Amino acid sequence: MPELLFYTTAGCHLCEHAAAMLAELARSRDLRVTPVDIGESEELFARYGLSIPVVRNPATGKELNWPFALPQLAALLHEVAE
Repeated sequence: MPELLFYTTAGCHLCEHAAAMLAELARSRDLRVTPVDIGESEELFARYGLSIPVVRNPATGKELNWPFALPQLAALLHEVAE
């Protein structure tokens, strides 16, 4: 099953919008979305603290930084499925 990593943290209103888009995409496709709380890691916080929400394709290493839209998420997912 394809997977996308979703870098997020509590209290991030942009992350809530991104989570809704990811949930919509997951409902329409065979997809696992794995949330990663950057607040639990100093390394992740240093890397993503100013750019969350970020979605990463672990199969390719490609990332989408906010702002992004559903078509961009679908394209990132397509890279997972290839």
